[in-house]
Amino acid sequence: MTRHTPKELGYYFPAEFAPHTATWLSWPHKEASWPGKIHTIFPSYTQFIRELTKGELVRINVADEAMKSFATGHLLQAGVDMEKVDFFFHPTNDAWCRDHGPAFVINPAADIKKMIIDWGYNAWGNKYPPFDLDDVIPTRIGKHFGIPVYHPGIVMEGGSVEFNGAGTVMTSTACLLNPNRNPHLNQEQIEKYLCDYYGMEQVLWVDEGIVGDDTDGHIDDTVRFVSEDTVITVVEEDKQDENYSLLQHNLRQLKQMRLLNGKQLTIIELPMPPELIYEEQRLPCSYANFYIANHSVIVPTFRSDRDDRALQIIQSAFPGREVVGIDSTDIIWGLGSFHCLSQQEPLV
Repeated sequence: MTRHTPKELGYYFPAEFAPHTATWLSWPHKEASWPGKIHTIFPSYTQFIRELTKGELVRINVADEAMKSFATGHLLQAGVDMEKVDFFFHPTNDAWCRDHGPAFVINPAADIKKMIIDWGYNAWGNKYPPFDLDDVIPTRIGKHFGIPVYHPGIVMEGGSVEFNGAGTVMTSTACLLNPNRNPHLNQEQIEKYLCDYYGMEQVLWVDEGIVGDDTDGHIDDTVRFVSEDTVITVVEEDKQDENYSLLQHNLRQLKQMRLLNGKQLTIIELPMPPELIYEEQRLPCSYANFYIANHSVIVPTFRSDRDDRALQIIQSAFPGREVVGIDSTDIIWGLGSFHCLSQQEPLV
C-alpha cells in the first residue's frame, strides 16, 4: 500500500505572511559559526525574540537545563515576555532553524490539521559536519506534539524555498540543482518533490544567489513573496559590485514569470546593503533576509545609510505590520540573519 503524499491529502505549506501559532528557533551555541564573536550576537538575537513575542509564541530548541538557564538570563535581560516562550530539550548542532527546523503543512478541512515534513539535512552540501542532531529536529518536534511526520528522503532547506500561499513555490537553480544536495535528481524530479510534499502546483526558478552566501544561493536572500502576486527582490545599484549582474539576471527572470492565473508578478526592488568584509570574507548581507511575524516584519540592518530606505520600501509592502530594523552586523558573521534563524509554525 502506497502512502499518499501531503498534496494528495490536501495539505500545503502556507505563506509566511499567513497567521502563525509560533516561531521556532534553535538557541545559538556553536562557537565555530561566529568565531570569536558569538557573545556579541545575543543583544540582537534577544531583541528579535522580544519582537516576536508581541504577536506569537516563541518555541526554542535547547540542549539541556544549562543552555535553557543561559538563554533565560539573556531573555530576561532583554525584557522578553517569558509567558510567550517555551523551551524544548532538542539538542542541535547549530542555530539555523530555517533549514533544519520543521516544515509545517496544513489542511484546515482535515481531522489532523497539521503535519510536518522532515526533509533530509546535510548542512548545505556537507560543508559543516556534524549535522546529525539538526537532521532529526523536525521528527523530534512531531513526536512531542503527536503530529504525523513525512520523510521525503531528499535534502531540502527551508531557506531555499519561498511560498505565495496560492500554489506557487519559488527557488533557485544555484542551490537546488547543486550536485552537493541531490545529485541523483534532475530539475523535473525535484519539482515533483516540491509539489508533492509542499502541496504546490507551480515551481518558479531564478538562477542566482548573492556573493558570500555559503548556502549556494538561498532564495531568502534574494526574492521574497509579500503577497500572492507581489515579490520583493534585491538589486545592486553599484555596477562595479560583483552582485550587480547576478541580481539583474534574476530580475530579468522575474519579469518573465507568470503565476498560475497567468498574471505577471508585481516586483518591488530593494537595494542591497554596502559590501561588508570581515576577516577578508565578504558576508552575505541582504535586507531580503527579513522575517514576517504576526505583529511585525523584522529586518536585518547593517549600520548603513541604506538601512532607512530599505526599511521604508519593506514597510510600503506591509501596510498592516510594523517594520522593525534590528542590527545584524554581528549576526551576519555567522553567514545568515533573522530569516535563516527562524521557522514559522502556521496557525490552523
